[in-house]
Formats: sequence, structure tokens, C-alpha cells
Amino acid sequence: MLDLAVVALTFGPIFVVELPDKTFIAALVLSTRYRPLLVWVGVGLAFALQTLIAVTAGSFVGLLPTPAVQAATALVFVTGAVILFRAAADADEGEKQREDEYTARAGDPRSGWRAVGSSFLVLFAAEWGDLSQLMTVSRSAEFGEPLSVFVGAWGALLAVSGLAVLVGRLLLSRIRLSLLHYVGSAVCVVLAAYTVHQLLS
Repeated sequence: MLDLAVVALTFGPIFVVELPDKTFIAALVLSTRYRPLLVWVGVGLAFALQTLIAVTAGSFVGLLPTPAVQAATALVFVTGAVILFRAAADADEGEKQREDEYTARAGDPRSGWRAVGSSFLVLFAAEWGDLSQLMTVSRSAEFGEPLSVFVGAWGALLAVSGLAVLVGRLLLSRIRLSLLHYVGSAVCVVLAAYTVHQLLS
């Protein structure tokens, strides 16, 4: 059964940390080469498979004692805060380089299932070990609600990639990637502090 609170608690943090991530840039670049809807379908399928794997891994991690799961979850959030904060300074300058990288990976413009397949492969290869994947594992282990965590995590990834495909260029002209990194880092700090509080209480 779907737990909407777990869905929301999973969706929120993953959405925030994915906005400044390479996911956004990759989906944006792909949508300039292929039809946006086809890109979103391909990217969504890649995210579905990766989220399923992460949720399954989290279910096994959840078999550990609760304090160990909470400590691991806090560590994931602290790591995320550090990664996002350190990457913020170079985020704006590195944006063009990442766009060029994903343009090269995308190859020649394609249509139909070939565009879906290319989008799937580019995102599937790029996202292994990503912060959102680690967060999905920790959320699945912490909440013990695999379906709700899957819906929240996949929904967040679909929302970010959908924004990138539809209005990515406009958003990047209005909001600096470095600011999104700092916001994501702050959210991770708050979540880490809350998890540590749970662990100690």
C-alpha cells in the first residue's frame, strides 16, 4: 500500500539534489537533439530501472539493525552535503563542459525508438552511484516501504528530467547552478541533523 508521507519524504530531497545534477544537463542536451517526449520516455525508463535496483538494495540494507541504518542514512546526507557544497564553486563554469560531453554521447539526431534507446543508454550509464541513487537506497532501508520510496524517487527524477526537457534552458538562464548546489547542500545538512537526532533519541 502506498504511504503518501514516505512518497513526499523521498520525493523532496531527491528532487532538490537532482536539480543541479548532471541528470538535468543530460536531459536538456538530449532534448535539443531528439524530440523532447522521446527523450523523457527514454530517460524515465532508465530511471525506473535504476530506482528499482536502488530500492531493492535498500530493502536488503534495511535488514540491518535500526541504529546502523540510521547512521548510514545520516552518512549519505552528510556526504551529499559535502559533494554539493564543494561542486558549487565550479558548477556554473562546468555547465558548458558537461553539455559538450553529453552532446558527444548522444551522437547523431535520431527519431522514434532509436531516440528513446539513446536517451535510455546515456542516462543509465551516467547515473550509477549518483547521490540520488544512494539516497533512494537509504530511504528504502530507513522506511521499509519499497513501493512508496520507488514512487517518490522515480517521481522526483521524472519531474527533474521533465523540467529539463521542457524549460531547461529558460531555468538555467534564470537560476545559477551554483545556487541550486548550495540549496541542495543545505537540505542535506538538515536531513542529516534530523537523522542523527533520531539516532540519539
